[in-house]
Amino acid sequence: MIARILSTAALEFRIALRNRWVAIATCLMVVFALILAAAGAAPTGDIGADRLSITVASLTSLAVYLVPLLALLMSFDAIAGEVERGTLPLLLTYPVARAEVLAGKLIAHVAILALAVTLGYGAAAVAAVWADPASVAGLPALAHLIWSSVLLGATFLGAGYALSSLARRPSGAAGLAVGLWLVAVVLYDLALLALIVSDGGGWFTTEALPLALLANPADAFRLFNLAAADASAAAGGIGGAAASIPLWQSALSVLIWPLIALGLAIAAFRKVTP
Repeated sequence: MIARILSTAALEFRIALRNRWVAIATCLMVVFALILAAAGAAPTGDIGADRLSITVASLTSLAVYLVPLLALLMSFDAIAGEVERGTLPLLLTYPVARAEVLAGKLIAHVAILALAVTLGYGAAAVAAVWADPASVAGLPALAHLIWSSVLLGATFLGAGYALSSLARRPSGAAGLAVGLWLVAVVLYDLALLALIVSDGGGWFTTEALPLALLANPADAFRLFNLAAADASAAAGGIGGAAASIPLWQSALSVLIWPLIALGLAIAAFRKVTP
C-alpha cells in the first residue's frame, strides 16, 4: 500500500512541476514573507518582543490568507480534472484504492506547500536575524508556524479534493473553492465581529466566541501561532482571544482538521462514478 501511495505522490509531484506550481507557490511565499519581514517588525520596541517573534505574528496573518488559497488552487481540479480529461476510468482500473489515490495526491501537494513555506519563512527569518541577532529567540515560534502552516494547507487540500469530487467539472470546482476560501477566511471573521458588536459583551462574547474560533481551521491556526509566538499584543483584537484560549485547545483543532478534511474527501470521492 505504501509503495502505491508513494508512486502516486511521485507522479502528482512531477505533474505539479510541469504546471509550475512549485515555482509559483515558492515565489509567492518568499516575496510576501520578505516584505513582511521588512515592514512588519516595526513595533518591537513598543511591546518588548524580539524582531523574529513580531515577524512570525505578521507571517501568521499572511499564512491565514495565502496558504488556504494556494492549497485550494492546487486541489480544485484533482478529481474534476481527471473526469474532464477522461483519465479517471483508466486511473481506477489500476490496483489502487481510491483512498490511496487521494493520499498520494495529498502527499505531493503537502510537499509543495512545505517547500514553499519553509523557504518563504526561512528567508524572513534570515532577514530578521541579520537585522537583530537577538531574534534567534523567536526560532521556536517560527518552527511552530512552519508545521502548523503545512497542516492548515493539508486541511484546505482535503477540502479542495472534496469539492472537486462533488463538482466533477473544473469550472464548478473552482467556483466552489473560491466560495469556500471567502467563507472560511474572510466572511467568517466578519460575521463573528458583527456578532460581538451586537452582543455587547454578553453570552456570545464570553462563552460561544472561543468555540466559534476553534471551529474554524484558519482561526484556530492564527490563535495557536499568536499564543506560541508570545506576540499576541501585535495582532490587535484577536490577540485577546489568543490569550484567553488554552494553547492545547487551538493545537488540537489544528491537528484534527486535516483528518476531518481528508475523511470528507474520501467519502466524496467514493461517490464519483467514472
